[in-house]
Amino acid sequence: MNALWATLLLPATGTVVLALVASPRAGALLNLLFSLGGLLASLALALAVLEAGTLGGGQFYIDTFNVYLIALTAFVGFTSAVFSRPYMAHELAIGRVTPRRLRLYHASFQGFMLAMLLALATNNLGVLWVSLEGATLATVLLVSLYRTPESVEAAWKYFILCGVGIAQALFGTVLLYLAAARVVSDPGQALLWSVLDGHAAELEPVVMTIAFVFLLVGYGTKVGLVPLHNWLPDAHSEGPTPISAVLSGLLLNVALYAVVRVKMLTDGALAAGTAHGAGLAGMLLMGFGLVSFVVAGLFLHRQRDVKRLYSYSSIEHMGLMTFAFGLGGPLATFGALLHMMVHSLTKSALFVTVGHASQIAGTQVIERIRGLIRTQPGVGWGLLIGTLAIAGFPPFGVFVSELLLLIATMRTAPWLTVPLLVGLAVAFAGLFRHVHPMVFGERPDGQNAIAVSMLPVAVHLSIVLWLGLSIPSVLARWFDAATRLISGSGLL
Repeated sequence: MNALWATLLLPATGTVVLALVASPRAGALLNLLFSLGGLLASLALALAVLEAGTLGGGQFYIDTFNVYLIALTAFVGFTSAVFSRPYMAHELAIGRVTPRRLRLYHASFQGFMLAMLLALATNNLGVLWVSLEGATLATVLLVSLYRTPESVEAAWKYFILCGVGIAQALFGTVLLYLAAARVVSDPGQALLWSVLDGHAAELEPVVMTIAFVFLLVGYGTKVGLVPLHNWLPDAHSEGPTPISAVLSGLLLNVALYAVVRVKMLTDGALAAGTAHGAGLAGMLLMGFGLVSFVVAGLFLHRQRDVKRLYSYSSIEHMGLMTFAFGLGGPLATFGALLHMMVHSLTKSALFVTVGHASQIAGTQVIERIRGLIRTQPGVGWGLLIGTLAIAGFPPFGVFVSELLLLIATMRTAPWLTVPLLVGLAVAFAGLFRHVHPMVFGERPDGQNAIAVSMLPVAVHLSIVLWLGLSIPSVLARWFDAATRLISGSGLL
């Protein structure tokens, strides 16, 4: 458990230390070092779980499902910190932020990482709720960092909508406790997921159904499911780009993780209760997921802001993952787990590229970002290759995960295959009608290259390409063990 404590204590310490460091350069370096330490600790934790199977059982519980998300969160947090150094230095140089706000940024970044890692590591569903609320507060500070009217409005919209959502999740958690208190003798253990999982068949089906609906609406707001998604495009477009990378790459995953954990309990309760109730949670996830996927794909065609464009792409892919977990079965679940990883890596790489592209053009307006491949080839190629990857082109990993989901849909619900294929085609067209001129258009006069950090992009896209060509056996067994945990049977 030492690796777990290190994983949590490093960002906690970083939050306090960076709040006291006045130097922007020292703050950026310490932010990077704390993120690196968190990554190394998470990898040690992953190796321990690989050997032992599960760790903890009290207030913390680490299994094959959450440990890979912990490692992924720490990895993307580290690469985002690498990207933050030159990006935020440029923002400081042009006067968009002050040294004092940059100190707030670094402290809030580590606080945000702490909240997400705690949400993933905790065994207590009440602490999970508190952690996601903490992530909400940290995000408000980060989104409003520039203090422009638009950024403050986006932060308030995020706070109000996610606040209402998290209130629904709190009520759902209270109902979950009500159902658990009837079957768990120790009240102190009534919200521990490992305990509830052992008593899932004894939980009251009606109460669990109502609890799941409230939790789905509550946490689904953070996932960005339509029609609960309105905060997401604004928060992405107005906040610093490194925060867009961790919001799309990490926070949405953590919220979906919370939904899936509760779905596992609800499925157990309904399967043991009325026969017609079995699968209700899955059908709700499929409905929300499919609507989000289709609506976001259509909205891609209407965007004028490049960060809003890729935020709607995030909604589309979170809808796809939600649909996959709702569909259930080993193939769809394996595909959803793989998609969580490749989407996080690809989308965070894309936001790094988009951030640099916006700095080169001096704007986020798509019509004014042109000729990137002539101005700065690394940024232009990064945007093009990243978009190819997120659109599901072979041989990238997104293609593999989407193919697994399509095959699972054809086997389980073949009538939904056509809407999925049409949605993928619409999303592809929406992305490339905007990306092509940004990359290959005429270079505007006065547009010059800037100092960039494309290493995170290269590393992320290389991993996504590798996962598309061959999933390492260790990772495949990891996904299969998590698939068995969620769906009851494995793929391998």
